[in-house]
Amino acid sequence: MMKVGITGGIGSGKTTVCKFFELLGIPVFYADTAGKELMLSDLDVKKAVVNLFGEAAYFPDASLNRKYIADIVFKDSQKLDALNAIIHPAVKNAFLLWSEEQKAPYVLKEAALLFESKSYLDNDYNILVSSPVALRIQRVMARDQTSREKVLERIEKQLPEEEKEKLADFFILNNEELHLIPQVLKLHQQLMLLAQQK
Repeated sequence: MMKVGITGGIGSGKTTVCKFFELLGIPVFYADTAGKELMLSDLDVKKAVVNLFGEAAYFPDASLNRKYIADIVFKDSQKLDALNAIIHPAVKNAFLLWSEEQKAPYVLKEAALLFESKSYLDNDYNILVSSPVALRIQRVMARDQTSREKVLERIEKQLPEEEKEKLADFFILNNEELHLIPQVLKLHQQLMLLAQQK
């Protein structure tokens, strides 16, 4: 099974691009969603999260106290690294098990921190969805009903675009000028060929 990573900075439109691949019959593993699910369903992960953040990390009904955790990791990068060290290996394992069950020529792993977490190294190829910063800010402000400052804070926490470009094998430009669908179709054909050769 050929594994292809797909990422992009916040507001780049990577989820939209993934939806197009799904329409073409390509299964997509959403790493961030899987991470959140594992924090609720995986007992080892839950135990490690409680050890790191205390009992307040979960509400009495066993749901995750996201705001409490977010407030801590936003101010403490060591705690964020420690949380990632719990989540990323669990997500990696979940992705491997999931990809073994798929029947398509290749699968996509969508992850916001694909390059930052080094999980791109486990893939055969990696795609970067890029977008001009001004457009990304505009999209996230509208989507999350948040301020420009808050969006910029989140952008600054991600690897710079130039660094991601060095690590990616393929690019999709989502600038609202170039059409997305022809770019996705062309890339899909390239990936299908590569999957056949694998």
